Amino acid sequence: MVYYNENGILIRDLRQSDAEIITNEERAQGWDSTIDKYEMRLKHQAEGISINLIAEWNGNIAGYINIYPNAKSGAFADMGYAEIVDFSVLEKYRRRGIGSRLMDIAENIAFSYSDVIYLGVGLHSGYGSAQRMYIKRGYIPDGSGVWYKDRICEPYSDCRNDDELVLYLSKQKALGERIK
Repeated sequence: MVYYNENGILIRDLRQSDAEIITNEERAQGWDSTIDKYEMRLKHQAEGISINLIAEWNGNIAGYINIYPNAKSGAFADMGYAEIVDFSVLEKYRRRGIGSRLMDIAENIAFSYSDVIYLGVGLHSGYGSAQRMYIKRGYIPDGSGVWYKDRICEPYSDCRNDDELVLYLSKQKALGERIK
């Protein structure tokens, strides 16, 4: 399914053929990526558990985002809220509006399932631009504190500042807000 197609940006469902391309592109920019993550997303998509979007820039895969309409993990697990998971735009395609458009589409999809959506954002400096973007888009901390490896990180407990250290943020649909 195509969700958006304007100004060189195409947003569509994830396809099997995308998994290897994305993995290779992430490795090329120095990330420790494996195809397993994308194969899992494809499985979830086939099972109806998630909606997985790909963004193309002038025909090249540029980014992705995933929506879980009834999330089973994180700060709002099993509450009937939609979660946005694993959002990224490849470095060479940033600052072209691709990430904003992906978030717009993902939020619209998520809000069609629940009035509250949430996401976890990493805390190390590599997530700095994402942290700022989420706050500008109206996300606020959920109040549960920092999570590490899918569990609340209790005060004074050990954790590591890696991709597993996250803060959950949520956003509520404004009263009367229309889905675009």
